[in-house]
Amino acid sequence: MGTIVISGTVVLVVFGFGNHVWWLAAVAVLFLYVQYGRDSSSSSSASSSSASGSSSGGGSTPSSYRAYRDRRDKQAKWERRYQRERPLESRRQARENGK
Repeated sequence: MGTIVISGTVVLVVFGFGNHVWWLAAVAVLFLYVQYGRDSSSSSSASSSSASGSSSGGGSTPSSYRAYRDRRDKQAKWERRYQRERPLESRRQARENGK
């Protein structure tokens, strides 16, 4: 789907050298694809992955408490790693959050 949208946008841009309305159409196609095309494909893949029992990081509500715990533990692991690898940056962020 993405390659069709990209190739269609390129064609509209090429037409746009003669008439600038085609450029507006290309922008509209890209906007609609970003708003609706990618969301529908990512939500369908997210629903299929949650149906199989694996949780992928997104911002969706976990299907079970175990999925929530796994996601929370993974996030805590990444935060600890970030603090360990970037101590000055993590201290600065802690100061800013404390205000």
